[in-house]
Formats: sequence, structure tokens, C-alpha cells
Amino acid sequence: MKEFFKYVMATVVGIIAVSIIGFFLLFMVVGVLISSTEKQVSVQNNSMLVIPLDRQIVDRNPNDPFEDLEIPGFETIKTVGLDDIKKSLDKAVDDERIKGVYLKLGAAGGGMASIEEIRSMVIDFKEKSDKPVYAYGDSYDQKSYYLATVADQIVVHPLGSVDFRGLGGEMMFYKNTLEKVGVEIQVIRGPNNKFKAAVEPFMLEKMSDENREQQLIYMSSLWNHLLKGISETRNITVEELNALADEVQTFKQGSEMVAAGLVDGAKYKDEVLDDLREITGISTGKGIPIVSVTDYADAPVKGLSEKYSRNKIAVIYASGDIGMSMGGEAIIGDEIGREIRKVRQDSTYKAIVLRVNSPGGAVFDSEVIWREAKLAAEEKTLVVSFGDVAASGGYYISCAADKIVAQPNTITGSIGIFGTIPNFGELLNDKLGITTDVVKTNKNSDLLTLTRPLTAHERMLLENYIAQGYDTFLAHVAEGRGMTKEEVDAIGQGRVWSGENAKEIGLIDEFGGLEDAIELAAEIAGVEEYRTVALPSLPDPFEQLFKTGTDNLRVRFLKNQLGDKYRYFEYWKKATSFNGIFARMPYDIDVN
Repeated sequence: MKEFFKYVMATVVGIIAVSIIGFFLLFMVVGVLISSTEKQVSVQNNSMLVIPLDRQIVDRNPNDPFEDLEIPGFETIKTVGLDDIKKSLDKAVDDERIKGVYLKLGAAGGGMASIEEIRSMVIDFKEKSDKPVYAYGDSYDQKSYYLATVADQIVVHPLGSVDFRGLGGEMMFYKNTLEKVGVEIQVIRGPNNKFKAAVEPFMLEKMSDENREQQLIYMSSLWNHLLKGISETRNITVEELNALADEVQTFKQGSEMVAAGLVDGAKYKDEVLDDLREITGISTGKGIPIVSVTDYADAPVKGLSEKYSRNKIAVIYASGDIGMSMGGEAIIGDEIGREIRKVRQDSTYKAIVLRVNSPGGAVFDSEVIWREAKLAAEEKTLVVSFGDVAASGGYYISCAADKIVAQPNTITGSIGIFGTIPNFGELLNDKLGITTDVVKTNKNSDLLTLTRPLTAHERMLLENYIAQGYDTFLAHVAEGRGMTKEEVDAIGQGRVWSGENAKEIGLIDEFGGLEDAIELAAEIAGVEEYRTVALPSLPDPFEQLFKTGTDNLRVRFLKNQLGDKYRYFEYWKKATSFNGIFARMPYDIDVN
């Protein structure tokens, strides 16, 4: 027996020792990889600045040194930040080493407002320099094509195409499936929140008339804005563009796109490289020096340095669902609230720009952030910049600002609240044969149980609670936007608007991107010289690696395996997690 325990103990000690050694080896390897990614960027003469827009577009690039490492079996989600694109294009204007900009396009990995912001950056670059902009894609989706139309040359592969057919959206409905498995989603919406369609997939088999109406209105606004931009740059009338969309260009090849005037050339990659050699002055057969915006953003440029100023403008990023994380970005009330509070109490900050990119989420977290934003607006200039979407809870946390800036194709509004309580009683009792019983000291001690339907009294309590929440939401918006609650309710009721619609009804103040919001904040605050500070601070590489642990690894794996179909899984996961009171968009909008 002694020998047995001796061997067992030896084995345990061995396992622990190997684990410790393996742990330290892992950190050594990680350290080496990180140091290898932190090399000085070298920008050669006669370079092309590449903007890789076949990546996922984010507001700011994460501090992830592993993103561009090709590790077998561990593919990462490659991103490009709007901040890096802006910084790089600004520097490239006067950098003699940069001879032009190459838009590497395909299926754009961002929303319409992000594309609009990049488009504006490229237009600004062209106005400030005489350097050409060259766009190439094996194929283009409608968003990437809209961006490409500001280039001096648009080229597609001879067998490639331009997906041009108008905008459309699709919803999935789960009511019948849930009935078959014996699950009921009990829904309580705010008073007259008939446009709050987040819960329709669990109640209906198709869109309500109200939901169909709001979708058609904002989608038409987005499409008309896109057509107007293309018409101005390609010299094709809106009527002609609509006719091309009705004919469906998606399955036509490059030469037909040239004939239609949508692109300038249909070329193979070697011919594209010849074009780039001509732009950069590189001899035939020689390699073309390139630098990506993700690298060039941090590269030094002779004679160009950011002026130091004691005056600071805080740019606080709030991206993702509010109060809930699905393995990706999330806006946590206490965390963002703390950042706003720290800036409010720091006299070196003269203004705050809150960058919001969120479809909403938990009401409680939204209220926490709103309170801190309101207190900040009472002491300092507060300007909000909307990204692709700033709706429901995303609008809730923004409405106390002095000014709100958004793109014409930003998705916003959705002022409304809903609550859901699942009832698994039939599934448990009839399908699985599981029964439950209750012991309680008071009449309603088992309130919000998931094993039976709500009683009439319980439903009334929840309806009153949500009505109070909606009234609070209306009051916040009314106070922040200088309206009456009745006026806000008339454009609220959960209704989604485009940025263009929102400006007409007073929900936003100006069109523009983040840089426009920063300049507006400085103007209101009366500050001429300033520097911007991005908050919250990005985690260091080690934190980034282990951020959210296995959840992050699982999301990366699923995104890699499912591709663009991942959004359906993500929507189902979010939708089935609703259990409580939310101020959220009707659904996730993905426009192609």
C-alpha cells in the first residue's frame, strides 16, 4: 500500500511540475511572439498605402499582437480600425514616400456608417493631396462598391462582379419551433411600443405591419443616400442606377460592369500590379513597396509630429451590447460610467466625445451611463458621435449630450423598452416529464418563475414596471433634446430611424464622423489647441490574449468556421438570452 501511495504522489507531483514548466514556457513563447510583432515599421520610398477593407472594420484597432500572426489551427479575426485609417491618411498627405492609396476591397466588413466615414476620409485625402486613389476587388458588395466610387480608378477582376441590386433585409421567426418544443416567451412591451420588434420572432410568424413600415422607411433612406453618392462620383443618374439595380448586376462579369459604367476596368492581378507600378514609378517586374494603414499609423514621418497640449479632449469608446457580453465587445455600465466620471473630475480635460456604436441592451446599465453622461454635460462640453448603430439603449446613454453627430446612414432611434419571461412549463412537464412544486411564504413569492405562465396580477406588475421605464426613457430624451415627452413618444414607440430621418425629427444635430464630433466639441468648449486621449485604455498584449478566456476563443473559432453566417448564430444566442428588461434594437441590422 505504501508503494501505491508513493507512486500516486510521485505522479501528482510530476503532473504539477510539468504544468508549471509548461505554463512558464507558454509565457516565454508569448513574450517572444509579442516582441517580434513590436518591430519598427519601415516605410520605403515610392510606397502605396494599403487600406485592407476586406477585414472587419472597428472604431479602433485592438491591441492584439497576434492578429496578423499565421498560427496553424488558430486563425484570428482580422480587423482594421477607423482610427488607424484616419491617422494614416492624414500623414500620407505630406509624406513624400507615399505615392498613392490602394483600397483593397471585397465584402466590406463593416456597417454603412463606417463605410461612410472612410469614404469621407478618402475624399478629404484627395482634396488635400494630388495622390491617386486606386480601388481593386475580386468582387464588390454594395457597401464596398459605394466606397470604391470615390477612387480615381475602380478595377474588378474579369470574372468578378459588382453586387448591385438594392437593399433588403430578412428576419427569422421562431414562434412555431418554440411551440413544438413547449416553450413560451412571455413578452411585455412599453405602452404603444408597436415598433419595438425585437420580440416579434417569438410572437409572430412574419413581420408586423408596423415593423415592415419602419424597415422600408429607413432602408429607402439608406438606399437613396447610397445612390446619391454613387451618382455624384460616377456621373450616372439615380434613375439609371435604379434601373441597373432592377436588372441585378450581381451575376454579370467584369466587362459588363465596364460597359455599364460602374467600373473603369476589368483586369487580372498582374495588370493591376502594372497599374500600381506606374503610380509609384517602379520599373516593370520590380516589387511594389506597400505599407498597411495598421502599420503606417504608428510609423514616424519626418517633419510631422503631434503637438503636445495640456488641454485634452477625451474620446470615450462605447461599443457593443449594453450590459451583456456574448464573447465580443460589451458596454458595461459601471466601467464606462467610471471612465466618464474620471474625465469629468479631471480639469485637464476640456471636453468629452462619447463614441457610441451599440444596438442597446440592459436598461439598468443604460441608466448608469446616462447619469454619468448627464453629470458630465453639466460641467464640461459633451458631444456624442454615433457609429454604425446607436439605437435604443445606445440612444438612451447619448441623449444628455450637448450635441449628437451621426452619419446619414447611421441606424438610430428605437426609443422603447421591452421585457421577456420564458415559460418552460410545457417543455418540462409534457415533453420531458419533469414536474415542479413550490413552497412560499407569501402570495407572490414565486414571481418570475420560469416553469409556469404569468398570472394576470404578475403581468400587470410587469407592465406597470416597464411603463415606468419607458416614461423615464421619454423624460431623459425630452430633457436632453429640448422636447416634450409627447413629442418624443410620437417619434419613439420603438421606431428605428436612419440618421437622415433622425436629423429631420430632431434626434441628432449634425451629420459627420468622429473627427467632426471632436472638432465640434473643441469649438463649443472654446479650445483651439488640444490633444485627444482615447479611453478606456486598451489592454496590454497579455491581457488581450487572455481577455474573456475561453469565451473569446470559442467566438473566434465559430466566426472562422461560420464566416458571415456567424451573425445568425449570434442573433439566436442574443435573442434567447433576453430575460429581463431591455432597451434594445428590434434586431441586428446587416445591410449588403
